[in-house]
This record gives sequence, structure tokens and C-alpha cells, in this order.
Amino acid sequence: MTSGRDKAYAYLKDTVLTDPEMQGTFLSEQELADRIGVSRTPVREALLQLAAEDLVELVPKRGARVSPLTGREIRELMELRGIVERYAAEQLVAGGAASVAELRSLLARQRELTGADQAREFIDVDHRFHAALVSAVGNALLDRHYDGLRSRQVRAGVVALFNQQGRQEAVLEEHAAILDALAAGDARAACAAIDHHLESTLKVLLEG
Repeated sequence: MTSGRDKAYAYLKDTVLTDPEMQGTFLSEQELADRIGVSRTPVREALLQLAAEDLVELVPKRGARVSPLTGREIRELMELRGIVERYAAEQLVAGGAASVAELRSLLARQRELTGADQAREFIDVDHRFHAALVSAVGNALLDRHYDGLRSRQVRAGVVALFNQQGRQEAVLEEHAAILDALAAGDARAACAAIDHHLESTLKVLLEG
């Protein structure tokens, strides 16, 4: 059975922290407790855990504030993603024919989510696309490491969509390039496509 703290932690990490409008916002423990359906104690415990992960900031006499994504953090996020995703692409190609069925399915789903009101779901599928690439390697520890980037990745992705008109279409083209290279067994092209995708996202975020 899921504990109140775990329930609050999951809600905060997957719903509150991935909302770009919440960046820099102070959080009400009581409001969150009412929304989640728990007491304030598990909410406070979840916030302490998130503060230890540098996802929220505890300000004396003010409470918990969602830590804004800084330029340095965005650069480091993209750099780390690049290291992991290039490694995954190389491992998949080296192991023989890369399994791209799940990636094709996720890209097809993403193509259905191009409306402005579907940005959050678009980016959620975006994360699943990249996570599926990493997961295909079959390294559970690597999966957990990559999943730890999720809240920052989703928040950055949504911000990028709103920072540049037409970014959704560009993401679809960039994902298709990664997929095509993997399907062709071309590790160098796959890594180049991953780099281009991450560099494009970084540029949009920093210019925004």
C-alpha cells in the first residue's frame, strides 16, 4: 500500500514540479494536502525529500519554493542526457538490429498531440520516447538514473514548446531522425541526431 508520503512525493514530482508555471512559486502545504487527500505531515516529508534532491528550496519563514531551472542546470541536464542517450544508441546498434517498435509507436502517438492544449502530454510522451531508448539497453541501474531526470526534463520540454512557435513539429522531425538512424543500424548517425535534438532544445531554452 502506498504511504501518504510516497503519494505526496509522486504527486509533487510528476504534477507540480513538471508545471513550468510553478517555477519560483511558493507551495501551500495545506492546499497540497487537500488536493492529494493526505494530511500536512506527509506533504512536509515529501517536500523535505525533494529539497534534498534540489528540486524545491526551503526558505525560512516562507516555506517551500519550486526551484527555477537555471541556465547552468539546463546545460548540465542536456549534457547528461547526451551522455546517456548516445551510450544507449551505441549499445543498441552494437547488439545487432535495434528494436525500434516501441519508439515508432511513441512517435506515432506524439504526432497526434500537436495542439497547444496538449503540450504537457506531448512532452510526457517525449520523455517516454527517450526513456524507451535508454531502457532498451537492459541496464536497470541506468534506467533508474535516467528516470531521476524526468521532472526536470518534462519541465524544460514544456518551457521549450512555449518559447518557440513550431517547436513541436521540429521535435517530431528530430525524433524521426533518431529513429531512422537506429533502424538503419547507424550508430554515428543516431548519436549525431541525438546531439542535434538536444542542442536545438538547449538553444530554445536559453534564448527564451
